Amino acid sequence: MSFSRVNTSAATLTKNRTEGSVTPSSGMCVTCVDGCIGMCEIGKSAYRGHEVIYPQPFGVITTAAEKQYPVDYSHLNIMGTCVGAHGIEPDSDKAIFPAVNLEVRIGHDKGIKFKYPWLISGIGSTDIAKNNWEGLAIGSALAGTGLTIGENVVGMDTQAVIEKGKVIDTVDLKRRVKLYRDYQKDGFGAIIVQANVEDTRLGVQEYAINELGVECVEIKWGQGAKNIGGEVKIRDLKKAQLLHERGYIVLPDPTNPSGIEAFQNGSFKEFERHSRVGMVSEESFAQRINELRKAGAKYIFLKTGAYRPADLARALSFASKCKLDLLTVDGASGGTGMSPWRMMNEWGVPPIYLHSLLYTYAKRLADRNQYLPAIAVGGGFTFEDLIFKGLSLGSPYVKLIGMARSPVAAAMVGKTIGRAIEANQIPVYVERFGSTKEEIFVTASELRREFGNGEFDKIPAGAIGLYTYYERLAQGLRQLMAGCRKFSLEHMSRDDVAALTPDAASITGLRYIMDVDEGRVEEILDK
Repeated sequence: MSFSRVNTSAATLTKNRTEGSVTPSSGMCVTCVDGCIGMCEIGKSAYRGHEVIYPQPFGVITTAAEKQYPVDYSHLNIMGTCVGAHGIEPDSDKAIFPAVNLEVRIGHDKGIKFKYPWLISGIGSTDIAKNNWEGLAIGSALAGTGLTIGENVVGMDTQAVIEKGKVIDTVDLKRRVKLYRDYQKDGFGAIIVQANVEDTRLGVQEYAINELGVECVEIKWGQGAKNIGGEVKIRDLKKAQLLHERGYIVLPDPTNPSGIEAFQNGSFKEFERHSRVGMVSEESFAQRINELRKAGAKYIFLKTGAYRPADLARALSFASKCKLDLLTVDGASGGTGMSPWRMMNEWGVPPIYLHSLLYTYAKRLADRNQYLPAIAVGGGFTFEDLIFKGLSLGSPYVKLIGMARSPVAAAMVGKTIGRAIEANQIPVYVERFGSTKEEIFVTASELRREFGNGEFDKIPAGAIGLYTYYERLAQGLRQLMAGCRKFSLEHMSRDDVAALTPDAASITGLRYIMDVDEGRVEEILDK
């Protein structure tokens, strides 16, 4: 069995000539013929070179790996019960799934409250993020969940004012924060500003704290999609030159006369903007935490990627020693940006492996009475069953699930439907539900009642799409929790899930499904 798909993918817009006869290890056609125009990834690389490293078409997609891991979250099943209730009176008239409480509080003072146990864990400077920010920000705020403004937003803002290497004014970051804040209700949710190497040099977080009143900031070590800095494509020469001037790595060099001439002649159509990789040390990390606290940060988070186990241990240890408020651990492999395709498929520790290690390390610290921040896990979470499994596997340390691609998808679909309604060109697949927002979006009537006609009409369809998707996740999660008789999140435990195979049991430390309730079964039968 081959876990990887090589040399052909919708992500790189490539395919094999002999699709039914392909060598599993290399992905090449069994017979590679002289005269082929090069439809496969090797062939396309012969004439487009490094462009084929990245998923395509740029700017309108999110991407996720096609690699099949030996063990994943589908190898766990949720264990329900018909006995008792936790967090509510064991009364059939009271222990109903709408009564399940999904609220969660995090932070050193428990001052951050979310209506649902998830957040968007980083949407940065990519076109797909910028073009859907209205839906993401307003939808997240309406739902009372967290939203992270990802890396490079200020550096990519051509209207940002930067003096002596520090940002003093922005357009895009201001807009992103304001859109969220304008719709935040009853103190639920949080807008978080993330920073990588370039953002830190520009003083982005200090600006966000002091000028925009942001309380939550996050240091970014990495993500599950790649183990290098973030990349985007630039199609405008002047913008490429501006980013080069601001200190980014831009390839080819947009100030080189021969490169400028080649771009203008159409030899290539896109520059690549790359971020630098961080150099982590305990001393520099602690120093940065102190700088942020002095700048006025109320809550400080760390996000790390699917690095090797020693780096996961560092993240947990540093977060413990510096008493951070949240640690997000993102498992391979998906993303909203321009991560190299082969890297996205072939690097890093996959989610269930990484999250199992995380539980082991967190328990080690907890058993020694060391401080633990709240923990969030990410890596392909999309629906309520996966959310339940992620929370259970990491219980009691994991408090939140980090998502990105699926909320973006919900916001994009909502936006697209909104445009179709306005143009009176609703697809047949959607038209069967109706022709107005109220008829198509099942939460629209509720939102109209809450906001009134005038304010409701200002809510973009992308936001309603995200809000409606979250409403589905919430109801689905409540149903699963009620089936396990867990009526609030603090009662969830690792005993709520079981491993379907011995391999899954070995990796996660969970019970193999045939061994679940061992001891209790005998006790019941032998009474």
